[in-house]
Amino acid sequence: MESANHTGIAEFVLLGLSDDSQLQPLFFGLFLCMYLVTLLGNLLIILAVTSDSRLHSPMYFFLCNLSFVELCLTSATIPKMLVNIQAQRKDISYRGCLTQVYFLMIFAGMDNFLLTLMAYDRFVAICQPLNYTVIMNPRLCVLLVLLSWLIMFWVSFFTFYS
Repeated sequence: MESANHTGIAEFVLLGLSDDSQLQPLFFGLFLCMYLVTLLGNLLIILAVTSDSRLHSPMYFFLCNLSFVELCLTSATIPKMLVNIQAQRKDISYRGCLTQVYFLMIFAGMDNFLLTLMAYDRFVAICQPLNYTVIMNPRLCVLLVLLSWLIMFWVSFFTFYS
């Protein structure tokens, strides 16, 4: 009878940027500032697009969705990194790592999908200017974004469970 290795991984050790404890506050402040600027910038874009009725066009609809995805993408990783820097810990649980990778895949894929949709929107606006409002109607825009979310949820899900 052959015995198999049944050890499990409980956590990963993250090497980080530097082992120098004097640089940790500098890294924390730098990443915190960049995170807050990213949050504020994307929230301002969402607020501007939703509050001004002149910006209710397909291009700004996609831009608003892109800002939301960027908020989610940065919020999937940076807070954990800030906690680890502040607590002088360099570990992440196996489940936490898988969860972070799952959401990173979703939001990075959505980023790409939304940039593609924005390119298609500009293509239609340039190549079919007279049919633009008929082709890029609000219903199609919402459908394209929802389809993108659905595809990314399924791709990320089946990546882990295949």
